[in-house]
Amino acid sequence: MRDYALTVFDQSGEKLLDESFTAANDAEAKEIGKARLDKEGYSEHTHRCVSPEAKLVLFHR
Repeated sequence: MRDYALTVFDQSGEKLLDESFTAANDAEAKEIGKARLDKEGYSEHTHRCVSPEAKLVLFHR
């Protein structure tokens, strides 16, 4: 399992969500990240999910 970071920002740049989670691979991390964003109502906010190597797995501006 690998650790991924999910961060959500508001329009002013303030962090609304900053958490980590584990996933087996980038594809699974993308699905977990999307589900978490949907659950919290942050799907349309600026967000990113990055792998341990800092590769963007999920991004929305």
